[in-house]
Amino acid sequence: MKKAIPVIILIVIVAGGFFGFRFYAKYYKNNIAKDGYVLISNKANLGRILDSAAQYVDDKTSFETVAREKDLEKYFKPGRYHFRKGMGNSELVNMIKAGNQAENSFRIGDFGDVYQMLGKVTKKTESDSLQFVNDLNKIALKKGYSNAEDLKKYFFIDTYNFFWTVTPEDFFSKFEKQYNEFWNSERKAKEQQSGLTRDQIYALASIVYKESGGKPDEMKRIAGLYLNRYRKGMKLQSDPTVIYAVNKETNFKQPIKRVFYKYLSTPSPYNTYANKGIPPGPICIVDKNSVDAVLNAENNNYIFMCADPSRFGYHKFTDNAEEHAINAKAYQDWLNSRNIK
Repeated sequence: MKKAIPVIILIVIVAGGFFGFRFYAKYYKNNIAKDGYVLISNKANLGRILDSAAQYVDDKTSFETVAREKDLEKYFKPGRYHFRKGMGNSELVNMIKAGNQAENSFRIGDFGDVYQMLGKVTKKTESDSLQFVNDLNKIALKKGYSNAEDLKKYFFIDTYNFFWTVTPEDFFSKFEKQYNEFWNSERKAKEQQSGLTRDQIYALASIVYKESGGKPDEMKRIAGLYLNRYRKGMKLQSDPTVIYAVNKETNFKQPIKRVFYKYLSTPSPYNTYANKGIPPGPICIVDKNSVDAVLNAENNNYIFMCADPSRFGYHKFTDNAEEHAINAKAYQDWLNSRNIK
């Protein structure tokens, strides 16, 4: 009998190890064949979830078994989930049940209008793009605006993180919060001192952003120049406003690399060659630097600027019409030499 005890103990240990390993392999052992993101919509069922996960899990059968044991079909939460190396079936299922989804990055650029932006953004959300737009239009109406395009000033150029399941309400709320934080007491005081409305500030900021190419180096100088023109009663004559006017007519389907004379008469309240004063709103989504440039514009005497072909992306400034004509001729010659049309 004494000789049998060690044998029994050994059998128990072996059996325990065997079943323990099976338990570990089923629930906790890495079951990821490759890293990736699984999208689970609110209309999904277990079959769809399993199909979506199939390309990332190693042992599909064990994953399905644990998913059924844990009632995943009944308790899953929609989202974008990161399946990564080292995760076992239990962790994967629990992640989906808890709704611990991974955020997605969105780059908000200098889009000409809000609808352009939404067309890009909604590609990274679960929402139908048309419904997303309609819901944002409703948000605009509640705030006293005509449509979502009037919300342009609430958005700033930057990279943002959102969940795939973000709603239009949560999406806009993020930007509205940022907008309210940006307009602190110091900036509001400068707004009052400027004598401009906030819409005028944003319109000028969009011109400054486009003229500067988004580089902050010259923004305050450019802002000072356009404020000089505005206060002297001169037309702003900003090429980007002409490009915007043409783009609005073509729904942004006609890229313009060079502003020709034929474009200058494009009928639009945004065309600063055809109209005096500041446009009724921004010609693009702006960054914070460009708004601050208008609020802190350089005090200068410049009323003319022209792209400097010797310093790509920068400009020559002057208050002299004859000097400007020489600068403009040099730039036109540079464009012609490179056959830029």
